[in-house]
Amino acid sequence: MNVLEPSGDRGYLSIGDHGLIGNLRTAALVSIDGSIESYCIPNFDSPSVFARILDKDKGGHFSIFPSIPFSTKQNYLPCSNVLQTKFMNEDGVVTVTDFLPRQPSSATARPLLSWLIRRVECVRGKLPLRLECAPAFNYARSPHTTIITPDGSVPAQPTSPTSPSTPNCQVHNKAHFSSPSASLDLDLRFVPESTLDAVPEPHVELHILDLKPKGHLGDAVQSEFELEEGQVVTWVLRSPPEHKYPDAMRPSRERAKELGVPYERLVTTASGLRASDDPLLTKSLMKELLDSTNAYWNSWIRRSTYQGSWKEAVNRSALALKLLIYEPTGAVVASPTFSLPEYIGGTRNWDYRASWIRDSSFTLYALIRLGFTYEANAYMDFIFERVKDKNPDGSLNIMYTIHGEKRFPEEELSHLDGHKGSKPVRIGNDAIDHVQLDIYGELMDCIYLGQKYGKPLGYDMWVAVRELVDYVVKIKGDPDLSIWEVRGAKKHFTYSKVMLWVAIDRGLRLAEKRSLPCPHRNEWLQARDELYEEIMHKAWNPKLEIYGQAYEDKDVLDSSLMIMPLVFFAAPSDPRFLSTLKKVLLTPERGGLTSNGLVYRYDVAKSDDGVGGEEGTFCLCTLWTVEALARAGEYDKPLFKKAVAMFEDFLQYLNHVGLCTEEISPAGDGLGNAVQGFTHVTLISAAYNLSRMQEKH
Repeated sequence: MNVLEPSGDRGYLSIGDHGLIGNLRTAALVSIDGSIESYCIPNFDSPSVFARILDKDKGGHFSIFPSIPFSTKQNYLPCSNVLQTKFMNEDGVVTVTDFLPRQPSSATARPLLSWLIRRVECVRGKLPLRLECAPAFNYARSPHTTIITPDGSVPAQPTSPTSPSTPNCQVHNKAHFSSPSASLDLDLRFVPESTLDAVPEPHVELHILDLKPKGHLGDAVQSEFELEEGQVVTWVLRSPPEHKYPDAMRPSRERAKELGVPYERLVTTASGLRASDDPLLTKSLMKELLDSTNAYWNSWIRRSTYQGSWKEAVNRSALALKLLIYEPTGAVVASPTFSLPEYIGGTRNWDYRASWIRDSSFTLYALIRLGFTYEANAYMDFIFERVKDKNPDGSLNIMYTIHGEKRFPEEELSHLDGHKGSKPVRIGNDAIDHVQLDIYGELMDCIYLGQKYGKPLGYDMWVAVRELVDYVVKIKGDPDLSIWEVRGAKKHFTYSKVMLWVAIDRGLRLAEKRSLPCPHRNEWLQARDELYEEIMHKAWNPKLEIYGQAYEDKDVLDSSLMIMPLVFFAAPSDPRFLSTLKKVLLTPERGGLTSNGLVYRYDVAKSDDGVGGEEGTFCLCTLWTVEALARAGEYDKPLFKKAVAMFEDFLQYLNHVGLCTEEISPAGDGLGNAVQGFTHVTLISAAYNLSRMQEKH
């Protein structure tokens, strides 16, 4: 067990050394040593206030840790997205329970509170702790002011009254951070309590902390406090509501004097004066929010219909995917983080806080397989709005913001160092304007599956979908930039051609199964068949016996083509596909793409993708390969055994709380944005189909 030394010059932790919490509006990364490393307020795509994972000095953080050497463990509460970090020392053990509040859908008494809550409890012995809250507004670009002021939202607590008539009330302070240029204020409040009768409440004070020498544009706050067994401090960070309470409703100064309590405290704690989104900060409220949030996640995951093998990994993946949904619109973000490197020190650092049609469609496929049709219907409503608002040429964007917008301008933040020096740090993503024709296949496959398990398609929506298939037929011969979002020349990428075939095929299936009117059925049939023949002739390399990455690059192997049997383009036992699969399974030194049971996208030295730099193995590709092996294993038993072994080996690369990153380094470390939805999607799909096939073996 590693022992950590508290230090003011803490460096970067590995990307995989983090858990994720969220509230279906935004999400936060929590490091294994108790630091909020990434947090955007109020939405996924809002500017960050904490981004220490991208700049250890000035990115901003909210950390709680022992001030003496300690070891640490981190876990989710069972069947929940409430995260717990445990600090251990011979002298004591402290747990930090982190969550963004939710409540069961049946609860109607309280609106969603956009708070970050950190409950710190000593469960054994005694431990000195240090808190640092250092927001860096607007991606660490905007200055802010910090003041420590009396907190009127926490009821005064009597402490050891000298006489019954003159109670001595402990008045808590709070920190207030204000950044006018970022149009955001934050306050940090706390509630101390004791869970044991003989133990007093802990004493906590806040002090200004100057981190400007490290590049911060405003003061932080700190607190040194000690907890003994039974003592708890719950910290609440929020953007305070701007409520004005009428003067006529305020208590008098005379009444305040009678009670021996500061007038200002009565002004703001009189229960009749507070709005529902600005409740008094009480111990009972803290307990209610923790219990209701945990109950929300427990009740949600219990709706899963999955009964196969590897259920723990599947449920954790489902809970992770749920964290990526933006509830107000139904959009699904590809990842809640931005600009985490695909290779340490490299330049492949992208912002994934948007809703890709491709990623979202696969996400909904996975959730539908588990029985979560509500989420599927919500996303279908989101994407159908986009389908109704097609571009003038009849196309869709490859992605949209979580609000449904078509602009997500890319910008480089040169003032941030990047994770472990990986520059540039990017926000926004210019790929929103890319031509990636594969998206129509993924979307139509999702719509088709949604029709089997979700809300039936209305006529008007069918007409819009029909127009989409007509568009696909029209542009099926065009080149594009394909699934990997290359920034070089457009080509006839084989993956895109396969997915265009899928788009037409699913349109035909929809029309047939639902008996929907299809005036261009014959044209669709002809286009689908022509496309199939074209791929077989122009993508196949008879010399290497592989399908090439593109018609122009038939000598480049690309593991995205492992999807062929998964979308029923090719039979898993087809000799051409099996030959490509077996080439992918070779090591890079032997011309393949597999290293240590993990699969690369393609050889970056052979494929000019317009980006440059190196990358790790791609989790998505590894899991597609596993599933392709499993399907081929229906006809060749050793291949199925290899699929199971490869999948179980992959599970060992999940991090300590069962989460996936985008890629994995040669040394086994997580790379790229975390949590990556695409990885959890394919994990669920692979587990689902492996379990189904196990019954046949």
